[in-house]
Amino acid sequence: MQTLTDQDSARELGLREYGLIPAYAGERPVLKDAGARGALDNLVRLAASLCGVPFSVVNIITSEQQVQIAASGMDPGICSREDSMCAAVFLTGGTTVVRDASQDPRFAANPFVTGEIADVRFYASVPLKTSSGLVLGSLCVFSNEPELPTLEQISLVEVLAQQVVELLELQHRTLQLDEALAELQRSNAMLAEFAGRVSHDLRSPLTTILGYVELAEDDPDIQPDHPFAEYLGHIGSGGRRMLVTLDDVLDYARADGTINRERLSLLAVSAEAAQDLGLDLGLASGILCEDAELFADRSQLRTLLQNLLANSLNYQSPARALRVTVRAEPGAHGTTVYVADNGKGILPAERSKAVEPLVRLNRPGDGPGTGLGLATCRRIAQAHGGELSISDTPGGGTTVSVTFPG
Repeated sequence: MQTLTDQDSARELGLREYGLIPAYAGERPVLKDAGARGALDNLVRLAASLCGVPFSVVNIITSEQQVQIAASGMDPGICSREDSMCAAVFLTGGTTVVRDASQDPRFAANPFVTGEIADVRFYASVPLKTSSGLVLGSLCVFSNEPELPTLEQISLVEVLAQQVVELLELQHRTLQLDEALAELQRSNAMLAEFAGRVSHDLRSPLTTILGYVELAEDDPDIQPDHPFAEYLGHIGSGGRRMLVTLDDVLDYARADGTINRERLSLLAVSAEAAQDLGLDLGLASGILCEDAELFADRSQLRTLLQNLLANSLNYQSPARALRVTVRAEPGAHGTTVYVADNGKGILPAERSKAVEPLVRLNRPGDGPGTGLGLATCRRIAQAHGGELSISDTPGGGTTVSVTFPG
């Protein structure tokens, strides 16, 4: 079994990070992006055309193989590193140009020259060196006839080689971003699972505690002026606040879960959300809704509307009666739901903070809250592939818009 040198081990690791080590022996790695693959094919064709030769390839050289990821004038292939012409020179640090490889001691016995594999005569190879100094392989142009391109032609091939490197660097950055995104998604999923499990496990004993508090409050031996009545009131009030917080944490944890989209009536789901708050839609409650069809997860849409309506109730203006309007508009990127109230409003400088989890603005006269309502709404929007934004309502108040693609 071949033992890798430190240099080969470092290169092998680098090639894997660039996505250029094939998953299976005999398989060619390819650029993930179709546009990048097309650009790479164009570059190798241009390299051959510039030098007036029939063949050009991009070779990736691993510890064991030469893998052609793009080729012009031939089908890309794979050979052992021992048979590779480029493997003999790609780490020398410069461009190699040979008029007749059969006369060059480095290549005369190579099977690509002797006729065993091919009959290469003219050969030029430019190393593909990244900004970090990693040499991935080479851009190679060659012919079955002796040739001698001009210095200007070779210089242009070197420019094309740098363009090849930039395409491979782009894939490298894309893979890094994909990995970071996948790790973030795993982390978020674990955090959401943990929050949901803790909220669920705490809810049961807390409900039991509140049940016993209610029994104690109903005990005829504890009169309203008894100190225990005050203590029980504090325990019950704190427990109920904690129960609301746990429910909000559970909603937040669920907001990034599995999405089951269906065609929904905005009016119907808004009515359900209002009923969750003990209200009916209409002039009496001040909550009005225009019907529209949405393609969304019913449970999550109900949670989103419930949170937005609760915010409108909590942050009413003391100067006017509550008025909330729920409506939707179709657009190029999907359907946008607008929940507009005439409450206190949110200053532009505070809007980014308002959607962060567990953040409250703590303004005088604000109602109770956990700081998870808008954060949960944003997660629901993101889980649907949409986005949430906050703006002013004409005449005063806050308008929250959420776009649902599709």
